[in-house]
Amino acid sequence: MIILTESDLRRIVPLDADAVACVEEAFLALATKAVAMPPILRLDIPEHRGEVDVKTAYVPGLDGFAIKVSPGFFDNPKLGLPSLNGLMILFSARTGLVEALLLDNGYLTQMRTAAAGAVAARHLARTDARRAAILGAGEQARLQLEALTLVRPIERAAIWARDPERARAAAAELTQRLGIVVEAVATAETACAGADIIVTATPAERPILEADWLVPGQHVTAMGSDAEHKNEIDPAVFLKAVYVADSLSQTRRLGELAYAIRAGMAGPDEVFAEIGQVIAGQAPGRRSDADITLCDLTGTGVQDTAIATLAHRRALAAGAGRIFETTDPIGGTA
Repeated sequence: MIILTESDLRRIVPLDADAVACVEEAFLALATKAVAMPPILRLDIPEHRGEVDVKTAYVPGLDGFAIKVSPGFFDNPKLGLPSLNGLMILFSARTGLVEALLLDNGYLTQMRTAAAGAVAARHLARTDARRAAILGAGEQARLQLEALTLVRPIERAAIWARDPERARAAAAELTQRLGIVVEAVATAETACAGADIIVTATPAERPILEADWLVPGQHVTAMGSDAEHKNEIDPAVFLKAVYVADSLSQTRRLGELAYAIRAGMAGPDEVFAEIGQVIAGQAPGRRSDADITLCDLTGTGVQDTAIATLAHRRALAAGAGRIFETTDPIGGTA
């Protein structure tokens, strides 16, 4: 098997058009193929604001399938440590043997999550969307803006975070890196005013985006609500937006849809489109420039299998990583 470290993966799997395409194809597979994707296995460690998710999926036609272990410990920045960590294991879909150990420390999750935001914007935001609002200032929030520039002609962005200093630092970094004007603003409402695309990327447990702020034509991508206790979007948004899920079975349980159901803004068995169905043309997404659209992205195992497969393919092409001979009883290398 190949062992790939975070530095290997950062070199061969940047956030680019291929990463967006592989995640787009994964969503399409959910709508068009007999994908096997079991429910998320989840472990909560509340005293340390910790959570661990285990995700996997098999996609017919792919040579491998990934199993990902993804811890998120949100007090880690106080200790000078990253919030996200983890690894992926890629297995052969034919033999079940391990093909790659991806010691990415959460990097591939960051890439596939950012790519999912780009896919959502590509299929649900207005084609002329030029202004973005990012609620959050962590690594994923920054990547979301970068991903948007791959699929829409973004010229300006506003960024808001509970920590104003982090927002200012993120705005300065993104202005320099992306070559567009990115401004830190004092309130989330100010950030959303005039935005064509709004992305929420926080671990918030109470809404940070209010329904009253939204106006016709806007698109919202909700990234942060990937657990039962997380909620970024005012449930009243469901009364005025076209809603699309990444996986309806997941969002009913742990996405923004779960909170809308509890608040009586959506029915427990109400049928909504999934992003794969929109990509496949099986369900409508945005019907007009006046629609408000909301994409609820909770993160799916099929995305992890897709990005792990891309990483493995690129590693083989580049000769990256270290070969580990798994049949050697003393664990030597070939």
